[in-house]
Amino acid sequence: MENHITQISREDLEDLRDAFNKIDIDKSGFVSDFELQELFREASFSLPGYKVRELIETFIAGDTNKDEKISFEEFVSIYQELKSKEFSETFRKIITRKDGIRSFGGTSRISSEGTQHSYADEEKVAFVNWINKALAKDPDCQHLLPMNPDDGSLFASVRDGILLCKMINLSMPDTIDERVINTKKLTTFKMTENLVLALNSASAIGCTVVSIDALGLMAGKPHLVLGLFWQIIKAGLFADIEISRNEGLIVLLSDGEQLDRLMSLSPEELLLRWVNYNLRNAGTKTINNFSEDIKDSRAYFYLMDQIAKHEEQGFKRSIKIDMSGLNVRDLDKRAELMLQQAARLDCRQFVSPHDVTSGNSKLNMAFVANMYNMHPALQKGHMNNGLENAHLEAETKEEKTFRNWMNSLGVSPYVNYLYSDLIDGLIILQLYEKVNVPVNWKKVNMPPYPYLGANMKKLENCNYAVNLGRDVAHFSLVGIGGQNLNEGSPMHTLALLWQLMRRYTVRVLSDLGDGEKVKDEIILNWVNTTLSQKRKDTQISSFKDLRISTSLPVIDLIDVIAPGNVKWDMVNRGDRGMLKPADKLENAKYAISLARKIGARVYALPDDLVEVNPKMVLTLFASLMGHGLKKANR
Repeated sequence: MENHITQISREDLEDLRDAFNKIDIDKSGFVSDFELQELFREASFSLPGYKVRELIETFIAGDTNKDEKISFEEFVSIYQELKSKEFSETFRKIITRKDGIRSFGGTSRISSEGTQHSYADEEKVAFVNWINKALAKDPDCQHLLPMNPDDGSLFASVRDGILLCKMINLSMPDTIDERVINTKKLTTFKMTENLVLALNSASAIGCTVVSIDALGLMAGKPHLVLGLFWQIIKAGLFADIEISRNEGLIVLLSDGEQLDRLMSLSPEELLLRWVNYNLRNAGTKTINNFSEDIKDSRAYFYLMDQIAKHEEQGFKRSIKIDMSGLNVRDLDKRAELMLQQAARLDCRQFVSPHDVTSGNSKLNMAFVANMYNMHPALQKGHMNNGLENAHLEAETKEEKTFRNWMNSLGVSPYVNYLYSDLIDGLIILQLYEKVNVPVNWKKVNMPPYPYLGANMKKLENCNYAVNLGRDVAHFSLVGIGGQNLNEGSPMHTLALLWQLMRRYTVRVLSDLGDGEKVKDEIILNWVNTTLSQKRKDTQISSFKDLRISTSLPVIDLIDVIAPGNVKWDMVNRGDRGMLKPADKLENAKYAISLARKIGARVYALPDDLVEVNPKMVLTLFASLMGHGLKKANR
């Protein structure tokens, strides 16, 4: 390693040390995978998405001793691997853009001496303004709103958990049954319950919360609060930026491009295409990112002009965008004039003039995503390339549950599409480590893959993943080969993912032995024994028992292991156990939110209970069992 360092000039080495220190947010002397991802996530619009993922993966691969943290020496060695001038220069630009941050004291799990964390003031302002507008009329938030964007009220606002729960439901409606939120006589215990409910619900929609706990949120730690709010807000902004939600996006296909390629693009990449589609229609220069290329506001003026013309043609509204701001030389003044036009479209959110002229990629991306959601300006039916009859399948509930579960664990890169994002095996190998199946990373091919033979490298990873599952994890993988994963076969991929998720769910049952030894019958017997101890009459015969469709066995079980949490006037019992479909769904929503509130990490959906999906029912009862055993052993 020393030889590597001596090959770098003193000036470059000092630059690298400065870069390392800026990424090393908690000043631990090491850079974690998470800190690297945060850095490149902010930079993801100065490069195409796939190149950003390659950069992250190159760095993670450089963790030579696999201790999940990168020392300065490893960091230098990794940097030298980035021989491409483009990558190196881009990396330097990314580092130099980490300015405008605030530092504050805090404590770290790594060191009890106290550490420095940092946050961007402009993000705080943007989030406060967004939340103030979004929840202005919510009666449960009146004691918190409006928040002052110029002080620390955002960090104090999360203390009782109500605001977080409301924001989750704003981004992903009906995630939380609001009957479960504590809103009155808020003791510390009740506030903690709300925060636990928020964290478990955020996890269920794909937010990474592994390093966040209720204590840190209650203390209002800025880096935790901003990080969680951004994930929640981003989930809502991106929810509809996919082709199955708006088939009009098919017009973004390039000449000769296959639909599968367009459908594999991330929401960020689709947004960029959407902007450029409008810029081409305007006859002006396209952009490559949401940082450098939008600083002069030119792209935004032309984008809004195209939106206004499209809506005028569709008789939606008649607004003429004032383009005279393009003649103003002062970029800050021009940005303000541009935002005044955005306000006419009711889209003045997330960015200030300075955020535009400084090229804040995160906030500019949010600005554009919000504009797309409000004014997509696309027409269905104008499909090219002979795709008029194309069948676009939306993501199934099962696929979405698996994807959210993986993302909540912090896998990298982020999984946008369940099958195409798993074809190189890397995500699956990371999941093995999450369930304590050791991975020999020396056997793994890491990106960037060679131009020739790239798929062979990915196939080798998939073969290794199947071998690990069969020989080490002892999964049932009959008829499943690496080629099936590499080809993105839904049936085979889902079969492996289910076994990984089951292992993850039952791993908390450590008192009963290793994950593979926890048979379904053990969980079923625990459920029935626990119910009978309190004379509940809702025992079940299996995880396919139709009684589960009422959710009453789940609600009764929660009442046994966490007495006092069930509000029985909220529960539909029906006539002789017979419930209408609407009453079943209400019970299911209540049961799942209750489970999350008492501390169970539940990924199942209300429909899984109503439809009695035995796999997801099993994970729900296993999570409750883990919580019940943990509580009994305290």
